[in-house]
Amino acid sequence: MESIKTNINGVIIIEPRIFKDDRGYFYESFSEREFTEKVCKTIFVQDNQSKSTYGVLRGLHFQCPPYAQSKLVRCIKGKVLDVAVDIRIGSPTYGEYVSVELSEENYRQLFIPRGFAHGFVVLSDEAIFQYKCDNFYNKDSEGAIMWNDPNLGIDWGINSNDAILSDKDKKNTLFKEFNSPFSYFENYYE
Repeated sequence: MESIKTNINGVIIIEPRIFKDDRGYFYESFSEREFTEKVCKTIFVQDNQSKSTYGVLRGLHFQCPPYAQSKLVRCIKGKVLDVAVDIRIGSPTYGEYVSVELSEENYRQLFIPRGFAHGFVVLSDEAIFQYKCDNFYNKDSEGAIMWNDPNLGIDWGINSNDAILSDKDKKNTLFKEFNSPFSYFENYYE
């Protein structure tokens, strides 16, 4: 497994070693030992999966402390653009984002630490998206930022008219009106 730093400290692209032959391929999608050595020490407690069609945009979501989550995400079918926005007050990269294409062809994964809003948009006809979380889901701690906020300036790789959103994601908070529950100086890990 290769870990690749991004422009935001803590957000890491992971490229597994792929072993291909005439029968297909094999790879280790997660190794706690390698993850701890190359990324960070965490314990994932919940796996989630979604299936979506072209243009479905989910985000930008987070959970507030003490239910904040780190995520390890990947696309096992199709292609998505995955986005992580730094929402830690006091961070030198506050309000900046990382976007990475994740697909069944590139096998890449993205690690998003606590203190980030996360979202993705489907770029293929269909996509199956998986993520590991290091804290359990808690409905009462949900938070979100508007996906197309002009202050963030995220290029989602699709025409904004093609974005298919949940009713909830159509009403998310704008970044300039957002009161982040995260601080760059706080440790959100036990």
